[in-house]
Amino acid sequence: MRSSSPLPKMSRRGRVTIAVLVGVFVLFTLLGWGVQAWTDWLWFEEVRYTEVFTGVLLTRLLLFLVIGLGMAVVVGGNLWLAYRLRPRMRPHSVEQATLERYRMVLTPRLGTWISLAAVVIGLFAGLSAQNRWNQWLLFRNGGDFGVKDPEFGVDLGFYVFQLPFWRYLLGVAFTAVVLAVIGALAVHYLYGGVRLQGVGDRMSNAARAHLSSLVAVFVLLKAIAYVLDRRAMLLEYNEGAKLYGAGYADVNALLPAKEILAYISIVVAIAIIVFSNAWMRNLVWPGISLALLGVSAVAIGGIYPWAVQTFEVKPSAKDKEAPYIQRSIDATRAAFGLAVTETTPYAANNLTPPVNLATDTSVVSNVRLLDPQLVSETYTQLQQVRGFYDFGPKLDIDRYGVNGKTSDYVVGVREINYGELTDQQNTWINRHTVYTHGYGLVAAPANQVVCGGQPFFVSGFLGEKTQEACSSQTEQIPAKQPRIYYGERMAADDYAIVGQSDPNKKAEFDRPVGEGGGESYTYTGEGGVEIGSFTRRLLYAIKEQESNFLLSEAVNKDSKLLYVRNPRDRVEKVAPFLTLDGDPYPAVVDGRVQWIVDGYTTAATYPYAERVNLQTETTDELTNRGTFQLARENVNYMRNSVKATVDAYDGTVKLYEYDDTDPVLKAWNKAFGGDLVLPKAEIPVELNEHFRYPADMFKVQRNLLTKFHVTNPGDFYSAQDFWQVPNVPDAPDSGQKQPPYYLFTQFPGQDGPRFQLTSAVTPNGRQNLAALISGSYVDGKPRLEVLELPDQTRISGPVQVHQQMTNNANIRQQLNLLSSNQAQVQYGNLLSLPFADGMLYVEPVYVKSNQQDAYPLLQKVLLSYGDGGSFVALADNINDGIKQLVEQGKKAGQGTSPPPTTGGNPTTPTPTATPTPTPTPSGTGSPAPTGDLAAAADRVQAAITEVRAAQASGDFERYGRALKALDEALTAFQQAQTANPAGAPSGGPTPSAGG
Repeated sequence: MRSSSPLPKMSRRGRVTIAVLVGVFVLFTLLGWGVQAWTDWLWFEEVRYTEVFTGVLLTRLLLFLVIGLGMAVVVGGNLWLAYRLRPRMRPHSVEQATLERYRMVLTPRLGTWISLAAVVIGLFAGLSAQNRWNQWLLFRNGGDFGVKDPEFGVDLGFYVFQLPFWRYLLGVAFTAVVLAVIGALAVHYLYGGVRLQGVGDRMSNAARAHLSSLVAVFVLLKAIAYVLDRRAMLLEYNEGAKLYGAGYADVNALLPAKEILAYISIVVAIAIIVFSNAWMRNLVWPGISLALLGVSAVAIGGIYPWAVQTFEVKPSAKDKEAPYIQRSIDATRAAFGLAVTETTPYAANNLTPPVNLATDTSVVSNVRLLDPQLVSETYTQLQQVRGFYDFGPKLDIDRYGVNGKTSDYVVGVREINYGELTDQQNTWINRHTVYTHGYGLVAAPANQVVCGGQPFFVSGFLGEKTQEACSSQTEQIPAKQPRIYYGERMAADDYAIVGQSDPNKKAEFDRPVGEGGGESYTYTGEGGVEIGSFTRRLLYAIKEQESNFLLSEAVNKDSKLLYVRNPRDRVEKVAPFLTLDGDPYPAVVDGRVQWIVDGYTTAATYPYAERVNLQTETTDELTNRGTFQLARENVNYMRNSVKATVDAYDGTVKLYEYDDTDPVLKAWNKAFGGDLVLPKAEIPVELNEHFRYPADMFKVQRNLLTKFHVTNPGDFYSAQDFWQVPNVPDAPDSGQKQPPYYLFTQFPGQDGPRFQLTSAVTPNGRQNLAALISGSYVDGKPRLEVLELPDQTRISGPVQVHQQMTNNANIRQQLNLLSSNQAQVQYGNLLSLPFADGMLYVEPVYVKSNQQDAYPLLQKVLLSYGDGGSFVALADNINDGIKQLVEQGKKAGQGTSPPPTTGGNPTTPTPTATPTPTPTPSGTGSPAPTGDLAAAADRVQAAITEVRAAQASGDFERYGRALKALDEALTAFQQAQTANPAGAPSGGPTPSAGG
């Protein structure tokens, strides 16, 4: 009996309308995909990396089809099987009468409905699967590491290459079975195989056999999951030790529990099949079996490990977890390249500036004064010439050999900044066919300033120079091809159309010449996609949604299209398996400007290794200020395996192998034919000379070394010797970490000056200096070195040193004169330099006028030696500052306390420095105060210093407190004199709080 009439059919016009709309949608979708794929192929053909395009595309397609088809077959097949197993006779009931109307609608086209559901599910499964192309390629091409894990003795290659894809397949299988159970249950219910009402069994034999088999498969998959979970335990976080990897409770309780649960799952799966179909034929015992599995999972896999952790491990965690902490230490140091770190004790017990500081040629002569972040504005103003040129917010540091001497240079590329074009200039023709490129790599020695604090430019000149004393008269770093078509300032839509059929017609603006004039140029490089044909022009008109590709006469038969012009984007497109460093840098190699980009191979499944977030670990003051922020990628293995180059003129991309022992890079190279990455032996010698220790890799290693320099598990657990990275010295309250800095210098134990990346670290929770960490290349191999200071050292850290130098009364007066309502003081990199068993700190001081278009000029140099507060100087240049420190050291050696001094500035009035008063004897032969008297004298000295600092700051409340403290200190000193007349000098202290 029909409860209602079937749903009305759609009219022919409605069906045609829907078909047309669907067809249009599909057409435009396929057109968009087709245009994107075609233009991508042309781009990859241009850069000669078509194997990457085809390899990734075919792998995505394969995974889409296999996983999508598999999911569709499993789900659709079970839906069809459920229909085939429907009972022929159904008892009469209200429930069945209600379901009859749905059966009447679905049954005539049930195959269509099942196919549609299977296709939709397969489509989503395939779309998800194609994003796993990287896991599949590593699964297929990965090899061995040659190192076995400490628990199971399995090669680490299984964890890095095999385990991720196995776990993904297991997840797909779980999803397929769950969807099949839900779908089959729905069909069985719709066709009466499963009933909620009526007489007799609530489930037919066929439905019970079908559904119980699917549940049994699910339980068997759970058994496989328990087996994989045993291996994956080596990747989990160990709460007891605060490290990654299986701990005592995991190994001794959870590990055997997982094995037991795997066996129980197999037994339960068999029990479900047997009790549901071969014996008893009901769901009571299968339900009991599932309940038993659930209880076992809670009791064996949860309560028992918790009890072991709580009652056995926690009371003696230091001893119980020691072997597993050692595993984590060893694995982390191996996974991040820390195992070869060379740690050298550095006493730093010399607190007096040595005489040879003034004659040193390995450290002092190479001290970098130019700050790449601050002088970017100076480069832009002095070397810009036209408003559309730009150097970016941060420059780079590299080293060059000029006139037989190697030193570091601050380098920047004069690029086109399309955002700075005027409204008149910013037309489609101008933007894409006229203003196509920048010009020149501009460099200046990092340790030299001229003309009142300007850099001494030695390369990248556009034309005639008017200030002969302010720049070199010849190109000291000559580039045969100085034009910059590819650079960091290029956005995704900054494409350029170059090339001319008429050799006499040059449309591109090349460089300014004379008063307001400029030379023109026509691109002759190999880079770019040819777009001379109508088909290509139509193709890119659709891609860029720009009709001028078809209409403009600027596009001719010899035109080429340059796009993807950011060097980092180009390398990322060519090598999508690499994580790229956030700071590409330019170098002149064989007369051409080359962008150098460091590429990292990473993994997240290295057993027992610490897992870090790359974005968090690499973020500091310079992030997004001329550098790129890394993605939020969690990794526990990292290697700087690739050095990539991008030619700034023709965009040629080359990938060079730099770590020839990295199994991950070998797997990727094999996945793309074996010759994607050029061997290390093919790196040109001149290019190799410009490779530098990568910044983001160093940040990760430095941050890990703050903990993992401790290799004893007991000491690691107590965490007493951990370090931390200090905040920015001149803005410690900002919470931003001090960036590492490149130096060409020589550290203790090194054979000669090296170009190295350096960072200071302090004890955790304190600000005194704990160690200096440096990274450099020696004979083509990365080298990490740590100069570790003794515990409880008196040497101040960067934040303390900056505060001590700038709060010194005499120095503060001079800084106050430099800054005013018309100018502001800016501080450059605070450099920490070990020298002669002591520490030399150097910090350049820039002054920037508040006038429009002003730029920072180096005016002074702050220096400190020893513990940061005893010997300080503010001088016009590094040599004068060193002389002042040496003179202070000589005076200290003669028994007098040296005053902090300041160097004169010919453009700024210099106040007379008031000597720092100390309790001094009036007679030449009087003994120095000792014991309580000496302590009282030190207190007077500290109070006087605070009075001067308060006076200079203009804080009257602080000044009042300082005067009160000085009065109390003088009273205490007089009392000490009375109590100890024998040891007292004949004269008392004569403080002068004047500033």
